[in-house]
Amino acid sequence: MSNYNQQLEKIRNEPGFIAALDQSGGSTPKALANYGVGADAYSNDDEMFEVVHAMRSRIVTSPVFDGSRIMGAILFEDTMDREVQGQGTADYLWNVKRVVPFLKVDKGLADESDGAQVMKPMPGLDELLQKARQKNIFGTKMRSVIKTASSDGVTAVVSQQFEIGQRIVAAGLVPIIEPEVDINSPQKAETEELLKTSLLKHLDRLEEGQLVMLKLTLPEQDNFYTSCIQHPNVLKVVALSGGYSRQEANQRLGKQNGMVASFSRALSEGLSVQQSEDEFNSVLDASIESIFQASST
Repeated sequence: MSNYNQQLEKIRNEPGFIAALDQSGGSTPKALANYGVGADAYSNDDEMFEVVHAMRSRIVTSPVFDGSRIMGAILFEDTMDREVQGQGTADYLWNVKRVVPFLKVDKGLADESDGAQVMKPMPGLDELLQKARQKNIFGTKMRSVIKTASSDGVTAVVSQQFEIGQRIVAAGLVPIIEPEVDINSPQKAETEELLKTSLLKHLDRLEEGQLVMLKLTLPEQDNFYTSCIQHPNVLKVVALSGGYSRQEANQRLGKQNGMVASFSRALSEGLSVQQSEDEFNSVLDASIESIFQASST
């Protein structure tokens, strides 16, 4: 069986969650600050990405980070282009850890319109997808944000996500479609109703065998996205932590049957550059185990 088919079966059938290690240029300083690395540790973007790659390498090479509890990991392009222990990052993840590699492909968010932020244009997308295939990436991730219960805003976000998602499918990769609902939205539940309706409409238009994944904000109503989870074109529905603490994100996720985590900040919460290897591995192990358990409902 090819790597792709093995990875497809892992995502479809094996337990675990997805580690989001894809902070890009804008969010990296905050991620490093949470890790105990201040802005004085680097003087330009190149040095910053060296430092964040060291942090990510420490996470993925930890003995507690492997495919028994983590099904996949999302990478930033800079991380994909680097190596871990002499292998390309994606190859290391799969060959050594049995963790399925994904790539963040969006270029950030456009300005808010109709209570939502679609994605900025991606002029080099086709070349990036080709490079991702060459580097043995399985799938992609791209994020939009919805802030209010605006039908026009939701429609714009979901239409753009699926339009680009079909280009990604055509390139031989599985897209993670991420229309995040802002957890601070005063209309969060109403927004989720609009979003689910739009998602199902677009999912029903996909051809047989066109597989996508969905990355969704933990909903106000338990098991709200069951119809998406059961849709034949959906490989997996994963949850973003969206600013919730790990404890609250886990509590909410534990009530969503069939949904698994794709946490970023909630995964690395409590990790510090100052920790000894034993301390670091102990904190990471506890974090992974709590998220794994919440993803196993």
